[in-house]
Amino acid sequence: MNDLSDQAVHFGPYRIHPRQRLVLEAGRPLRLGRRAVDILLILLEHAGNVVSKQELIARVWPKSVVEDGNLRVHMAALRKALGDGQAGQRYIVTVAQRGYSFVAPLSIEPMTLPTDGAPQRPSHNLPLRRTRMIGRQALIDALVQQLPQQRFITLTGAGGIGKTTVALRVAELLIGHYRDGIHLLDLAPLSAASMILPNLAALLGLTPGENASLASLARSLQARQMLLVIDNCEHLLDDIALISETLLRHAPHLHILTTSREALRAEGEYVQRLEPLACPPATGNRAQALGYPAMQLLIERAMSHQESFALSDAELPLAIDICQRLDGIPLAIELVAAQIERFGLPGLLVQMEDNFRLLTRGRRSALPRQQTLRATLDWSFDLLTACEQICLRRLAVFRGGFSLVSAAAVIAGEQVAPAEVLGSITQLVAKSLLNVEASDDEMVYRLLDITRTYALEKLSQACELHATRERHAARCLALMEQAQGDWDLIATQPWIDRYAPLREDVRAALDWGFADDGAQLLAIRLTVSAMPLWQELSLLREHGGYVDQALALIGQVTAPCTQLTLQLQLALGSLSYHAMGAAPRTIAAFEGAARLAETTQDLGGQLRAVSGLMAVNLCAGRYGPAQELSVQFERLDPHTEPLLGLSAQRLRALGQHYTGNQPLARHHAEQVLQRMSQSGHVNRFALGVGVQYDQGVASLTVLARILWLQGFPERAWRTASQALELALQINHGTSICYTLALAGVVIARYNGAEDDAQALQRLLLEQSHQHSVQLFQTWAGHYAGILGHPDWQGLGLIQDTLITFGTHAVDVPTLERARSGAAGWCAPEILRVYALQLEDEHAVEALLLEALGLAHQQGALAWELRCGESLAQLWQQQGRIQLARDLLGSIHARFSEGFATQDLLRVRCLLDELQDKRPA
Repeated sequence: MNDLSDQAVHFGPYRIHPRQRLVLEAGRPLRLGRRAVDILLILLEHAGNVVSKQELIARVWPKSVVEDGNLRVHMAALRKALGDGQAGQRYIVTVAQRGYSFVAPLSIEPMTLPTDGAPQRPSHNLPLRRTRMIGRQALIDALVQQLPQQRFITLTGAGGIGKTTVALRVAELLIGHYRDGIHLLDLAPLSAASMILPNLAALLGLTPGENASLASLARSLQARQMLLVIDNCEHLLDDIALISETLLRHAPHLHILTTSREALRAEGEYVQRLEPLACPPATGNRAQALGYPAMQLLIERAMSHQESFALSDAELPLAIDICQRLDGIPLAIELVAAQIERFGLPGLLVQMEDNFRLLTRGRRSALPRQQTLRATLDWSFDLLTACEQICLRRLAVFRGGFSLVSAAAVIAGEQVAPAEVLGSITQLVAKSLLNVEASDDEMVYRLLDITRTYALEKLSQACELHATRERHAARCLALMEQAQGDWDLIATQPWIDRYAPLREDVRAALDWGFADDGAQLLAIRLTVSAMPLWQELSLLREHGGYVDQALALIGQVTAPCTQLTLQLQLALGSLSYHAMGAAPRTIAAFEGAARLAETTQDLGGQLRAVSGLMAVNLCAGRYGPAQELSVQFERLDPHTEPLLGLSAQRLRALGQHYTGNQPLARHHAEQVLQRMSQSGHVNRFALGVGVQYDQGVASLTVLARILWLQGFPERAWRTASQALELALQINHGTSICYTLALAGVVIARYNGAEDDAQALQRLLLEQSHQHSVQLFQTWAGHYAGILGHPDWQGLGLIQDTLITFGTHAVDVPTLERARSGAAGWCAPEILRVYALQLEDEHAVEALLLEALGLAHQQGALAWELRCGESLAQLWQQQGRIQLARDLLGSIHARFSEGFATQDLLRVRCLLDELQDKRPA
């Protein structure tokens, strides 16, 4: 076995750096899937020798049980990416009954990693390239040079001509050239123009508000330097033209590359038409014919289906004829090449002649290329068995990738037994009508957009569309129910990796279900089961739209379900809270859910309703009722479930913190974090509460607030930073907003770290806009001072926080609220601020002493410090220097950190001043 870890391997146009797992093609990174790279490195270690399938599987999937099919798919992807077989070059061969062998000549060189070839992690969402480009290199090189100058290029051409392939390759070669990344927007799944802006904004992290305009979205891109690739524009031409023109006018550093069957006819658009692959002439020798890209593609794809394929001299004219008949259209060539193993070249040509006869009246050149592709698809479809035809057309309802199990669920039914699905799927892959990729866990199948459109037409003609969509929606429901079950068993990122790709299919199923009278109950159930998906992706506005539709219809379905209504009411409460805070609609939703849960004795529903009402009361500044609700939550006995028990203790910490018992609040908050670190729960999501945030983020957030009040400003800042870091790590939008609004910005402001506070305020505003969380947009607006003085009903916590910042005065009702104990955690500071508004020194002193005693009672050393400072200043003015110095010195002495924060710096200066004025 060769140790290649400190060496570079060179073969053909490729240079491999094993330690960096970097594959360079002509000096440029070739992006391969992780498994494909694993396979290549193992084969290179054993170059010239056979590596058995068993050894490859054992090394590539050491901890998993996988089938031979996974290995075959990854091997096929590797061969396609390397262009194995092109122009007669072989890299990897299959040794019958034994395994695989790397057979190409290679050289071993010292490790010299090029500076421009180092792997980068740029911002882009381009898919991995699965096949080698053939016959387009000169065009691609020209486009790479041209795009930065032109800014706006549209690739046009017939279906199947390779527009997407070329666009993606151009974008891939420009990775690293755009500061703000490369973003691909595929319009194929979008059926309506109204869907473009929300999808584009979400892609760019600029989710607009409810009534945001194209102009406002464009202005937000003004400073960005990036490439936007918009694929499959032909069904939304006018809208994409307007969007592109607007974006380019407002964003001078934005470049756009689009693909469409026809030009957008937009201002500033440069149109590059893709011509077919060049075909060899009927005359000429073998070497010349093999130099034409259409012939290279035919041979390479034939070899991918039949490894022993070799083009003989006698068959060369037949292959040339086939390329010419297919007009050099890449997709058509791929479809035909898949049949060579079955018919051989002579039989294949006979088949094509029969099928194309009706289209070939007159010269071949007169045949429109779109008709050529249509004829090729018709011919390929006609060659399928009846079962394969049914499978292909029923698969057309999938909008994204799908597993074999999902395919079987949608296909199986009338005319097709479940046992027949695997064989048919395998044949569709073999005939290039279905693409397959092997993920770490399972095979993922996918239809090309043009094939999906064709198959969907066939499905409609067969009068199977409704029944197939119903099975598709039922499969989406099953997957979302599985996702619900996995939510507290799987860590956040693996959960998202597994279920987020299903969102396009879930959307399609919901849109169809709500529009179909007979499928509305199915759509309602899917709305409920898909809640974790929208929650994890922080797509609150989209989630809210489906919840509203479901609630409007649930009373009309033939079999109304109390449990579904309960779940929808809870979702409405959470969504309304994040939109409007403690508004009447929010309260009504949670109270309605509480009544339903109590009626049905649904413990989980009661817990979520009660905790949702607790969040509403906290937001409104009604801390006493919130504390009572945390006690009610506890009385419902959530401790039978560990996660619910954690939620109960965290809510207890919240209640104690906001009502003003900081020592007890800290005890509970630290207990929650300790239990989480020891419990082994892989998903810390707060499943048991009505307004859901990550459990760890929420616990660190309240602990940070408690620590600051107790006189630990540095520890508080570190804890708030830890909460934000965790929220950003799991990339959960509402959790990010929550910890910024309640801890990050607050503690930075308290500590006098203005630069940090400004940066966190900007992040809060950005994140709340991105995830359409209106409540936290309101927080951000008040923090930034860009909102006026609204009616504080339902927003009491924001008002209280602004008072502690020293930016708002205290009126008499607020004073009485503090004196009555209703202001909880901030009551001492409210009393202090109001005292400083008075002119009567005796009244000021009495109120400051009251505030000081309350702060001490609450264990809020930070408020004691502020009260002590204000009293000391008053006594200083009255000449009571010793008394002022003794009081302030005793409070200051109780601090062990944070001496560079604004409050402590100010007190230190005052103490020094009082010391200087001591009697001689």
